[in-house]
Amino acid sequence: MGGAAAVKGEFMGFRAVIFDMDGVLIDSEYLYLTGIHRELQKKRPWVREEDLYPSVGMDSARNRELMHRVAREPLDNLEFDRELEEIYSLFDDVCYRDILYPEVPDVLRRLREMGFKTALASSTGMEGIRKVLRQCGIGELFDYVVSGEQFRESKPNPEIYLTAMAALGCRAGECLGGGGSTYGVTAGVAAGACVAARRDSRFPFDQTGAAYRVDSLTEILELPGIAGQNDAAL
Repeated sequence: MGGAAAVKGEFMGFRAVIFDMDGVLIDSEYLYLTGIHRELQKKRPWVREEDLYPSVGMDSARNRELMHRVAREPLDNLEFDRELEEIYSLFDDVCYRDILYPEVPDVLRRLREMGFKTALASSTGMEGIRKVLRQCGIGELFDYVVSGEQFRESKPNPEIYLTAMAALGCRAGECLGGGGSTYGVTAGVAAGACVAARRDSRFPFDQTGAAYRVDSLTEILELPGIAGQNDAAL
């Protein structure tokens, strides 16, 4: 705790904020990880929770490879793929409103009132993104939404960020990225954005590329390049 901590040099003059979803807007990552770990251990007691840490923020293709590796199953084992689908289906009934970080709707509204453009750039599939936005009632608070499944490579490849920047009509230096996972932070930094990373002590994320680290998204309203617009809007 203790407010936003500056890590790198400051960017100024933001026009847009690009958010990741899982672990940034919704507290989903630990829910998914512990659930998957619990189910895998029923047949494979050697699987440790920390073995699954690299899955946080991964796209589906890389995630599949990781799951096969930690489960000691060959990639051509389609029966294990079906087992994974059954495990993932256990999360179909998650109520995303219950795990939405409480400050999110207000932060998004305030950013838009202050004149900032907002985008959501998530490695999650578009169907999953729409489900979260619908349940949480925040879809109308984004100018642009993009999924990692739309690209040959998702994060940490910066293409998803670059696409969002182009859609918003902003240069990299005019964008603040709200991330959390190693992949999300790496993608934002590689795209040239200033990244504010949400801290999460439950995971060993590498956030060294982030310009700021925050405990709550409310803190980004006080960052240089954002706070001045905040004062002007009051």
